[in-house]
Amino acid sequence: MTAREVFLVDGARTLFLKVRGKRGPFTPVDLAVQSGRPLLARQPFAPDAFDMVILGCVNVIADEMNPARVAALRLGMGDAMVAFTVQINCGSGMQSIDTAFRTIREGSGDLILAGGAEALSHAPLVLRDDAVDWLAGMQSASGPLATAQNAVQIRPRHLKPVVGLERGLTDPITDLSMGQTAEVLAHHFGITRAMADAYAVESHKRLAAAQHNGTLSTEVMPAFDKEGSVYKYDDGVRADSAVDKLGNLKPVFEKPYGQVTAGNSSQVTDGASWCILASGDAVKQHNLTPIARLVDSEWAALDPSVMGLGPVMSATPLLSRHGFGRDDIDLWEINEAFAAQVLACLAAWQDEDFCRDVLGLKDTFGMIPREQLNIHGGAISMGHPVGTSGNRIVLHLANALHATGGKRGVASECIGGGQGGAMILEAV
Repeated sequence: MTAREVFLVDGARTLFLKVRGKRGPFTPVDLAVQSGRPLLARQPFAPDAFDMVILGCVNVIADEMNPARVAALRLGMGDAMVAFTVQINCGSGMQSIDTAFRTIREGSGDLILAGGAEALSHAPLVLRDDAVDWLAGMQSASGPLATAQNAVQIRPRHLKPVVGLERGLTDPITDLSMGQTAEVLAHHFGITRAMADAYAVESHKRLAAAQHNGTLSTEVMPAFDKEGSVYKYDDGVRADSAVDKLGNLKPVFEKPYGQVTAGNSSQVTDGASWCILASGDAVKQHNLTPIARLVDSEWAALDPSVMGLGPVMSATPLLSRHGFGRDDIDLWEINEAFAAQVLACLAAWQDEDFCRDVLGLKDTFGMIPREQLNIHGGAISMGHPVGTSGNRIVLHLANALHATGGKRGVASECIGGGQGGAMILEAV
């Protein structure tokens, strides 16, 4: 059977809310509903017309098991709506799109809602192992004497849980935090602190300009909490960011000489994003106007200690498979996990030995112009809700191609654990 064309016809996301040391106003499903309601309301078909719902989410909370299904029901999509959640760390939001893409392409569906949702401010608190053992002893103690003997064994550390996110951002194989993997790349490719800070400043200024110009107005939906407060914009952006200000920040992961700081890293954030994918038949049936056509996708895996090179390892073979080179791509969206990580990817594509020995290219891939990369900012300025970001960059790439008149673009990201994902989109 001939593969069918797959189109991205619409999408929306919430603003991204920076985590500020306490639980945010929204759970993952709250966020998915906040962006999903206005998106579904503007469609010319009923919410139950979808074949299925797929949602990426990493930090699923106990009250929202299978958040895709919970969100679908809250969005009024009907009891019969099949909905499931996918998880591949930072790639979860892109994985939802990829699963939908392949399902439609192969003829098993026509209209799919694919998204990502993450509320990192709701990441669970995890008890230390010895605290769990103490609690188990209290539960199993038989009689007053045994209970008293176990009770006196409590230690102050038992009352200090660990934020689950802290463990989640440390690779269990290499025992390196995600920030340390960026330090590895900075060292290998000669990325200096000044280079990383300059990149971060540019990210903030680009997002600030896009907010000021209304560029994101159809993409970003406001959110309303239970007290009636309205959240309208990505609130981590710093329009006045400057290299000299960032230069005063201390390294976070490799003290005292590291390159990676809070200022040139992605922000810990809450947010959700949805994309509507449709077959050509669904486009005709519902008289839809596609934004972009999904051409193809690729997933790659590599040493977890250099996980930040995931975009290089996934996008390069994807482009080669279609005979595309650097000059065939008008826009790039590479998730900004860390400034040093993005800059290392750009450097790898220009490194003759790396391109020959690792990527199998006869020549270097070449330089990606900064005016084609993350043109409206990225995760450094707006944040990185882990299960959402891959969805956001695909949606924004489609909108940016449409707005700039570009023909073809690539969305790509690194994935904790040593993986990468990439997608090619063509404007319609």
